[in-house]
Amino acid sequence: MNPDFRSWVLATVTLLVVFFILADISELEEEIGSPGGGGTIRSAVESLHSKSNRLLEATLLHPKAATTTERWPRPLSVVVEIYLMPRLWNFAAFRLSLAMQIRKQILHFLDAERDISVLKGTLKPGDIIHYVFDRDSTMNISKNLYELLPRTSPLKNKHFKTCAIVGNSGILLNSGCGKEIDSHDFVIRCNLAPVEEYARDVGMKTHLVTMNPSVVQRAFEDLVNDTWKDKFLQRLKSLNESILWIPAFMAKGGEERVEWVNDLIIKHHINVHTAYPSLRLLHAVRGYWLTNKVHIKRPTTGLLMYTLATRFCNRIYLYGFWPFPRDLHQNPVKYHYYDSLKYGYTSQAGPHAMPLEFKALKNLHLQGALKLNVGECEEAT
Repeated sequence: MNPDFRSWVLATVTLLVVFFILADISELEEEIGSPGGGGTIRSAVESLHSKSNRLLEATLLHPKAATTTERWPRPLSVVVEIYLMPRLWNFAAFRLSLAMQIRKQILHFLDAERDISVLKGTLKPGDIIHYVFDRDSTMNISKNLYELLPRTSPLKNKHFKTCAIVGNSGILLNSGCGKEIDSHDFVIRCNLAPVEEYARDVGMKTHLVTMNPSVVQRAFEDLVNDTWKDKFLQRLKSLNESILWIPAFMAKGGEERVEWVNDLIIKHHINVHTAYPSLRLLHAVRGYWLTNKVHIKRPTTGLLMYTLATRFCNRIYLYGFWPFPRDLHQNPVKYHYYDSLKYGYTSQAGPHAMPLEFKALKNLHLQGALKLNVGECEEAT
């Protein structure tokens, strides 16, 4: 599509969107002012959401199957719901009562303060444990791993007004969200993603960062030589008192890499607070979402972090959560903002169901339980 024509289309659609939103609000105000009127702006948003769900799924989850009329330019309701998602969210704003309700429900399944890490005293060197997802396989608790187990929860008695959870989708590129991300009280990042060279879009601040053992192989070439080992050490040193969250007990195959990391942390006196999630965490998180009709086989790191964060954070902001190969302008989106890896988002063979998770988070966004950013940040220039 010609760029000038696309700009004209977007401008026209935006004007139409504003007109319809104002019309909806006008009708809503009349409803509230009438006897027995109990409507809210949030209910108007949820009404738009329910009408556009089918088209949203056809266009974003299964773009090849969408009909000509369901592809770009998309129906107005879809543009309202997704393209102008931040504006819709401003109408709903944060519903702290809903956030507190979600926190209470999650506490029925897990205690995030306790389950964020196994603690010293619960295991000892030489203990044999079964992997969470590979119950027939076992691992031994090494002296290094035991030494790095925290004595108390790394988030014991912690509470934050605002938290940012930063996913790794390429949707972050050119977002200009770095300053906004760094403005939050607590920043969670996933899988040791690089930040310095992408600071304008992803920020620099880190309080907790996850690291799947596979990251050592995928991003640091299994520390095959001193060059890669130095790169890995520099990344660890840059964390500077952050929590390094390593899922060491989840699946077989990563135990050697976990030992490499533990050894480097001890040998080089890396200033991080290590944490190793409890053996029950993933099943507990999965149980909570299944109860809410989100049928996932294995939660992604991002969904795990959101679920845990509800325990410590009043307001949760999500960035870099976008499990689709194209953005709302049909431009290609990289799987990760920092590399060229390609994965399937909906593979039946894979353990994750990212579009399904996104839909659940998007629904919570529209209800005001969290804020899901899928475009440029307001302060971006």
